[in-house]
Parts: sequence; structure tokens; C-alpha cells
Amino acid sequence: MKIKKNIALSDSGFVFDPATGDSFTTNPIGLEIIKMLKDGKNSQEIKTTILKKYLTDEATFEKDNYDFLNMLAKHRLTEDHEKEKN
Repeated sequence: MKIKKNIALSDSGFVFDPATGDSFTTNPIGLEIIKMLKDGKNSQEIKTTILKKYLTDEATFEKDNYDFLNMLAKHRLTEDHEKEKN
């Protein structure tokens, strides 16, 4: 999954889609995941980073990450959504 290139992020967790004018906020871990997606990291690299950095187990990360990625897609912040639309 990739985040659309035009999505703007702030260090405080503000996410802005200039194409739609929609804005969102996310917590620090969500922001970190979005940044890694924008940097082209794959799901395994993201999982490894989060599991090393934060006190969580693999099953919890998998569930929460699945929900988070679905939310990003729902709000049309991913390139995958753009491909489905065309």
C-alpha cells in the first residue's frame, strides 16, 4: 500500500489531502506508519520497526495495522484507492 504523493503531513499528526480539502489527525504511531508508507517501506519493514520500537505483540500490531490501513483506504489517502477508481 502506498500513500498518495500529494498527502501533506505535519509533525503533530495533521494529515491533509489537497485534492479533496479533507484533513485528519493521527496519533504518533499512525503518523510514523504513514511516513514509512510514503517512504516506500513494505509491510514487513513497518512491522519490524514498530515491534522493535513499541511495547506491543505481533497479533495486536497485525490487527491494529489492518484497521489503520483500511481507514486510510476508506478516506482515499492511498494510491491503491486511486487505481481501483480508474
